[in-house]
Amino acid sequence: MDEQDQALLELGRFLRQQRYAFTTVTPETHRRNNARARPARSLRDAFGWSRAFEAGLVPDALLHRLQHTGWVVPAGARYQPTVRFSTLGDGLYAHSPYPTVDEAAVFFGPDTYRFCTLLAARIDRAQRCVDVGCGSGAGALSLASRVDRLVLADINPQAVRFARVNAELAGVTDRVELVTGDLFAPVAGDLDLVIANPPYLLDDGHRIYRDGGGSAGEGLAVRIVREGLARLVSGGRLVLYTGAAIVDGHDVVRAALVPVFEAAGARWSYEELDPDVFGEELDAPAYAAVERIAVVAAVATAC
Repeated sequence: MDEQDQALLELGRFLRQQRYAFTTVTPETHRRNNARARPARSLRDAFGWSRAFEAGLVPDALLHRLQHTGWVVPAGARYQPTVRFSTLGDGLYAHSPYPTVDEAAVFFGPDTYRFCTLLAARIDRAQRCVDVGCGSGAGALSLASRVDRLVLADINPQAVRFARVNAELAGVTDRVELVTGDLFAPVAGDLDLVIANPPYLLDDGHRIYRDGGGSAGEGLAVRIVREGLARLVSGGRLVLYTGAAIVDGHDVVRAALVPVFEAAGARWSYEELDPDVFGEELDAPAYAAVERIAVVAAVATAC
């Protein structure tokens, strides 16, 4: 770990000692809460709600290290965090602060909680799991007690940095491999479990964490399924959590995935988990033909 990682790890350990807990909400709910203009009075306000805080909230030595490594920056007489921490189960996860406007932002939110709930319900045991497009690493790390080896893969170096620190906070670095690159390209060997919660929106700024590509945000999910099935051993599983644009009652993701499953000869299931998320996106021109965005889960087993 470099100095920046070490400072972030020290902050995470301090928050854990203080019994910090924060559930990260949607960007819109976050915006509404912060619009109330409440000053930061607690660690949750600073490192959850991403509000500027005054000296004294964290120990002076830690504050100096965080300033030196860029995890807090001056904001007048206060300090603005450039990292956010969320809790999920027993886990503590570092990720990007609100608002997530940077191209290389690492997102954590309601989709992360739903994704990990899905994994808990579908995965009993596995030998080697790759979390492709891992972001904070929450998906794979939530399965640490059920999987022997975890591969955290992301094209975004900042995501890999957060995932490295989060694996250290979880105490499982001896069983974690971190790789940087496009989907499965940096991942060696066969796999018996692939999990993915890829970006699924159409984003004008083409931010890595948000833009799924394709005609309606489905492009990355389709690539993951096609390339992932090719890497699974016989009996291996792929669990995909993603969003699906619904156009005139038709699910764009399902229509794109069925031919992929059939071509691979895989056994598969597909279900809608939530009928309506990110409704505010429908105002964008790219969604002119979309009536709603659903959250879906696809589970495939290689034969």
